[in-house]
Amino acid sequence: MRLVCGVATVVLLLGLAAALSPMSGAYAEGDKPAIEKADDYDPVINPADFEDGGGNPLPIDNQYMPLVPGTSLMYEGETEDGLEEVLEEVTYDTKVILGVTCTVVRAREWLEGILTEDTLDWYAQDQWGNVWYFGEYSEAYENGDVSTEGSWEAGVDGAKPGIIMLADPQPGDAYRQEYYEDEAEDMGKVLRLNASVSVAYGDFDDCLVTKEWTPLEPGEVEHKFHAPGVGLVLIRELQGGPVVFELVDVVAP
Repeated sequence: MRLVCGVATVVLLLGLAAALSPMSGAYAEGDKPAIEKADDYDPVINPADFEDGGGNPLPIDNQYMPLVPGTSLMYEGETEDGLEEVLEEVTYDTKVILGVTCTVVRAREWLEGILTEDTLDWYAQDQWGNVWYFGEYSEAYENGDVSTEGSWEAGVDGAKPGIIMLADPQPGDAYRQEYYEDEAEDMGKVLRLNASVSVAYGDFDDCLVTKEWTPLEPGEVEHKFHAPGVGLVLIRELQGGPVVFELVDVVAP
């Protein structure tokens, strides 16, 4: 499950243009994101693109998805099954995937106070400011059983990373957020940059709105609202809803 960056599993909690640069796994200035056919999607990851001049991992400071270690964000939403709560914690832990040092974000979900999912998500930011998603390890709990379905790691069993947040999102931009055949195929599209929303945590202007979906779950669509300097503040699940998840609290380090 991932909420800060957005996927369909969180709500359950959750333009084609030029292809990726052949010399880099990142979208450099001037390149445009694209949703390529699955057979053509093959991002080339250069670990140096995710490091500063001293070989240290770059901080994740994208204005729409800042991931500062020690920060926690709480979300709540009323579903047909009751109150769902999601706690996202940006940890100080890291995981090296494809030579890239990723920040580990832990997401836990409760339904009516009962823990139903515990996930570790892995993110890294490139030198152009794009935030990449390198996979997740997820445990879902139901009736005493534990399922790790949906877990994947870039570079393992054909899984490939994707961009979860663009450095310079523009309306119409569309992109793959991940790719693991038949398991993780989320996609995103930029809808607008000027939305205003009010949630329990506060009022926000100039929000980025994205549409997210996956061909693995036809009809499942979400709109996500990302406030500058804060990150994800609101999710609207459009299928079978509406179901709304909103930011209710932020604890800074």
